[in-house]
Amino acid sequence: MKKTVLITGASRGIGRAAARLFAREGYAVAIHYNQSEAEAFRLKEELSAQGHTAITVQADVSCRDQVFAMVDKTLQYFSQIDILVCNAGIAHQKLFTDITPREWRNFFAVNLDGMFHCCQAVLPSMLHRKAGKIITLSSMWGLTGASCEVAYSATKAAVIGLTRALAKELGPSGITVNSVAPGVIDTDMNRNLDEASIEALKEETPLGVLGTPEDIAASILFLASPGADFITGQVLSPNGGFII
Repeated sequence: MKKTVLITGASRGIGRAAARLFAREGYAVAIHYNQSEAEAFRLKEELSAQGHTAITVQADVSCRDQVFAMVDKTLQYFSQIDILVCNAGIAHQKLFTDITPREWRNFFAVNLDGMFHCCQAVLPSMLHRKAGKIITLSSMWGLTGASCEVAYSATKAAVIGLTRALAKELGPSGITVNSVAPGVIDTDMNRNLDEASIEALKEETPLGVLGTPEDIAASILFLASPGADFITGQVLSPNGGFII
């Protein structure tokens, strides 16, 4: 029986790269999306054409009822969820003094509350089987903070706190919880930056290049693999040496 993975925010970027990689490794993949329906369906068709097993599931992760419905649908198709990858998130740059209370709450609703809902939705079945792996997506800015990204940094730091605490709570049940905290990655989130800013970020990165979604997908897959069975509560930060 194939192992199954539910990846939130899987219609593009890191999530899409992770979905492709997990599929190639023999996992059945639940591709979550919120608004990017066409992209999610194209990815499903691509994976299906290659002989892989995949479905699409829709939810606004900030809405608890929608998340639980998404997990129920996934369980109806696959009977169990072995791996949860909490990747869905939002980001934008703004001076702290210009952030509105509504924007602040939205950052936490998606980036943190969404993770809370997803973890609580999958845990009953994982606890019943005393097995499962949860991988959260933070950011190197969750470790260090970033100017003009205070709200984003705050949510990603909270993700790391959630990960470490939940790992301690779930360890006795055989469930691991780890986080991946990427550096600067060539995704849609960073394509609003001008060329000078991109070049400056490359210069600040010792390896001299931006990371790719595939780089991060490989880190996610490792934490989902048997090779990471004795790893929990940890933060893996593939960032090209940007922070050490």
